[in-house]
Amino acid sequence: MLVLGVVLARALPKRQPPPGPTYGRLLLSMATMMRTMPILRRRALYQACMFGAFSVFWTCTPLLLASPAFGMTQSGIALFALAGAAGAVAAPIAGRVADRGWVRPASAFAMTLGAISFLLTHLAEPGSGLSLGLLVFAAIALDFGVSANVVLGQRLLYNLGAEYRSRLNGVYMATFFAGGALGSALGGWVYAHGGWTATSWLGFALPVLALLYFSTEKRASMSPGIRT
Repeated sequence: MLVLGVVLARALPKRQPPPGPTYGRLLLSMATMMRTMPILRRRALYQACMFGAFSVFWTCTPLLLASPAFGMTQSGIALFALAGAAGAVAAPIAGRVADRGWVRPASAFAMTLGAISFLLTHLAEPGSGLSLGLLVFAAIALDFGVSANVVLGQRLLYNLGAEYRSRLNGVYMATFFAGGALGSALGGWVYAHGGWTATSWLGFALPVLALLYFSTEKRASMSPGIRT
């Protein structure tokens, strides 16, 4: 790494960014962007709901698998968690779909997939082989929907201008990670009081909330560069 650093320092062309606002002003501008850019506000809240559902699932599923219904060991639960890695294939697919201009239908599909994934866990008796298989499929479907939706959101946000990208990404990530933290906290509490049934309905409700908000979106007001 040290050798590579020396080579890059000598080989890369010099670049002097134009002077801009101070760091404090940049931070303050992020709040203004959230208030004045409907694309940023909507996509951040959509993904906050989706990532909240994601956190609900992955906070409480290990508790369910360790319960007497399944009786899985830590090793078995760790193997189950590998199912979530399959959702990573959504990112390049979502990117290609967005490049074709299909962001709206793809977003609706991703959010719907997130909601359906929780319904799948109600189709079999907990503890059965079918129930475990449905949980695996639900994990893949949910991760696919969450990964796709975050890429679709970034595709729209990055079209707003290269000079905004770092701040847009900062607001976007901070908002939906806050949603994830809330989902994790609520998920643990709901599971403790209502078991997996109540928890799965909480997870189902979050993508549905995103879909309801999405249904109020107007195409004209969501065009890149327009602020209201």
